[in-house]
Amino acid sequence: MSALAFAYRPTLYEQLADLPEGLTGEILAGQLHTMPRPTGPHGRAAVRLDRTIGRGYDDGDDGPGGWWILVGPEIHFIRDQEVAVPDLAGWRRERMPRIPEGHRFEVAPDWICEILSPATASKDRQIKLPLYAQYGVAHVWLVDPAQHTLEVYALLDGAWQLRLQAGGEEAVQAPPFVELTLELASLWV
Repeated sequence: MSALAFAYRPTLYEQLADLPEGLTGEILAGQLHTMPRPTGPHGRAAVRLDRTIGRGYDDGDDGPGGWWILVGPEIHFIRDQEVAVPDLAGWRRERMPRIPEGHRFEVAPDWICEILSPATASKDRQIKLPLYAQYGVAHVWLVDPAQHTLEVYALLDGAWQLRLQAGGEEAVQAPPFVELTLELASLWV
């Protein structure tokens, strides 16, 4: 009997966990995708959205509350196999009463926001949107800081329906956060 040497090959999730600082990884449709830290306009839009939506929906200040709003959570649609890291995500507290102790979120969000960049826009649209529909995310926002646009989608009968397209300096009330008036100009500063 001959001894064959097998080289250990780390799993995709082990590869994701071993990424160098400054890179974020996702496992989408069986492939590891990496991206660098966000640009200034991308980061600014994420912070403004978190502050605005989080204040009314997570904190309940000047809004209905009842949500968890998080920046960059690691969502495991299938534990360690189908892993997305959206820019922002939100869960209704009746669906997820507590935030997980660890870094794995295994309850699909009710809302996801992806902030587009030239490097991620095609992945966000072509890979992540179908994935989010497959796992029942009810609402997705696509924010483009370079184009100053917001697209709001709702999942109806397993397919995305564009519910709102706005841009520039418009003030909008976008599902699922219709009690909030979002001043889009604040995202582009």
